[in-house]
Amino acid sequence: MGRRSAAPTSPFGEPRKFDPKFKGPIGKRHCTDILCCIIFVVVILGYIALGVVAWIHGDPRKIVYPTDSYGQFCGQKGTPNENKTILMYFNILRCASPVVLINLQCPTTQLCVSKCPDRFATYLDMQANRFNNSYWEYYKQFCKPGFDKPRKSITEVLRDEDCPSMIIPSRPFLQRCFPDFSTRNGVLTVANKTEFKDAMGQLRNVTDLRAAANGINSVLDARSFGMKIFEDYASSWYWILIALFIAMVVSLLFLILLRFTAGVFFWIFIIGVIGVVGYGIWHCFWEYDSLKGVPGADLTIYDIGLQTDFRVYLQLRQTWLAFMILLCIVEVVIILMLIFLRNRIRIAIALLQEGSRAIGYIMSTLFYPIITFILISICISYWAVTAVFMATSGEAVYKVMANKTLCKYADITCIPETFNTTNVTKVCPGAQCTFAFYGGESFYHQYILIFQLCNVFVFLWLVNFSIALGQCTLAGAFASYYWAFKKPADIPACPLFSSFGRAIRYHTGSLALGSLILALVQLIRIILEYLDHKLKASQNSFAKFLLCCLKCCFWCLEKFIKFMNRNAYIMIAIYGKNFCTSAKDAFFLLMRNVIRVAVLDKVTDFLLFLGKVFVTGSVGVLAFFFFTRKIPVLTDEAPALNYYWVPLLTVIIGSYLIAHGFFSVYAMCVDTLFLCFCEDLERNNGSSSKPYYMSPNLHRILGKKEISSKKAKR
Repeated sequence: MGRRSAAPTSPFGEPRKFDPKFKGPIGKRHCTDILCCIIFVVVILGYIALGVVAWIHGDPRKIVYPTDSYGQFCGQKGTPNENKTILMYFNILRCASPVVLINLQCPTTQLCVSKCPDRFATYLDMQANRFNNSYWEYYKQFCKPGFDKPRKSITEVLRDEDCPSMIIPSRPFLQRCFPDFSTRNGVLTVANKTEFKDAMGQLRNVTDLRAAANGINSVLDARSFGMKIFEDYASSWYWILIALFIAMVVSLLFLILLRFTAGVFFWIFIIGVIGVVGYGIWHCFWEYDSLKGVPGADLTIYDIGLQTDFRVYLQLRQTWLAFMILLCIVEVVIILMLIFLRNRIRIAIALLQEGSRAIGYIMSTLFYPIITFILISICISYWAVTAVFMATSGEAVYKVMANKTLCKYADITCIPETFNTTNVTKVCPGAQCTFAFYGGESFYHQYILIFQLCNVFVFLWLVNFSIALGQCTLAGAFASYYWAFKKPADIPACPLFSSFGRAIRYHTGSLALGSLILALVQLIRIILEYLDHKLKASQNSFAKFLLCCLKCCFWCLEKFIKFMNRNAYIMIAIYGKNFCTSAKDAFFLLMRNVIRVAVLDKVTDFLLFLGKVFVTGSVGVLAFFFFTRKIPVLTDEAPALNYYWVPLLTVIIGSYLIAHGFFSVYAMCVDTLFLCFCEDLERNNGSSSKPYYMSPNLHRILGKKEISSKKAKR
């Protein structure tokens, strides 16, 4: 009898020690990375405290509802504005664009009103009809509160902006009065009029309002467009849900059928690639031969130099010869890879088929992404609400608003109650103390930006933790399947629930540590993106180059950490060790099987990509024919739509997300089975005392080289 092969060694040269009683994910385990678990819990409690503080100081109404020049909300209960829900601008001509209006930065008095003006009128007209009470009563509702029949001169009233100099027919949008623009036969009109009287009684064309209301038409069109989209969703939501259910069924069927079709799909694709490359070689030779004897075709690429028109190079025989040689090299490389890696490709396909079989036995894993989705949705909601409350924290800040740009007091902070006692109005006639924004001088308000960064960081940490929890849970369930000697009889009851319990009870700290590392890298990437956005207008080429290099490096680092975390979580789910030990074991295990890793990764990516395209494409085509009424049997059932692409796009995106959710479980299953397979080969030898746990299909693929030879040596 020959000597048994040496036991696998660790990277440090010491023999690896295996537990002879190991039969799957360890049940008796201890808590890991306790310090990180404590820090994680403390951070969560601090995050909750930050949310409470933001909730106490913040007020989302500050961005939802418009605020007048006195810092009061339009429509706020318990104030004189309770029944005045719309904001009106006294002199809209001072506003440069709708963006200025929405951001409340228009340098004119802003007043809450119960309704927008519905006619053209000027303060001069009101003075001329001041004995007409009905005329005055209508105009007075757009003046400052408490302003009765005018006792001031016209100049003083307009200077102090007690009343608007003119009112324009408007309609509310975003709770603000916008001019009622419309187009008739290509002519811009307001309330079907092309001319109006300004504050001085002069006749002007409504096109003079164009600069102040630039983009209003597009904003109003967007409102109409949004309403039509809402109507389409209201009439087609039932059919959208049916289409998404079909996508779920198709995704499930595709995963189940992979155990029979994985090899067929892959080899069809490989043969197709070989055929396409072969045709390319033939075509290049044909072009090379057809240019024989053509004047100028025998020139070299070096002779003609650099040309902007690429077609010039296609007239040279040397170009086609280079293409032919390149394609020949590609063809030879593909064929050699298939020859030398054929066994590893077969192992990869067998693992894919085994993954389909494992999911068939543990169907509950397909619906675990719903839990991950709920957890991530909670994280996103809490982050968004906290960010909004922090952004709206603070008290009202008032600043001097002057009509003249040369006023030295313009844009300085002021106090409305004492503003009239200062000399600002004397130096800058017409200046007002108006609401500007919300802020404060406390510690909380001074470091609000730091708190926002903390909000983003903890959000990233929690999202990554939710994903890590899902990966560890699924890995534990699928590892239970692999290490069951007799499948499915030896598969433990409720493997998914048991794995989830182990991950939460023992490995919260390890999952938090891996998520923390990834969150730090992602936060750095966000900061780099922000800096890149700020430096776009910069002329410093070195800074741009350095920033680009940093972005590339951290992108690669994030991808590597995600890959390592994923495999570390698998080892945690199996052996119950801490994060660092599991990451080290996973890394060296993968390095000892690096070729298998590369082959399995590419084969899996291709088949899952094919599955996503198949599910999304098939359901999308079906939805297209249905919503465009091209299915004769269902023509009467299809809803009437303004835009058929609205539900169609929703179905396509939703189908892709559903397919991605199902296939992410499948990808996790294949990765787990692969690590278990590698461990199985290292810790067992196929004997009766150390039998393999792999499937019979993998037994047949490994064959004499890796099983029978070991038996012969014994």
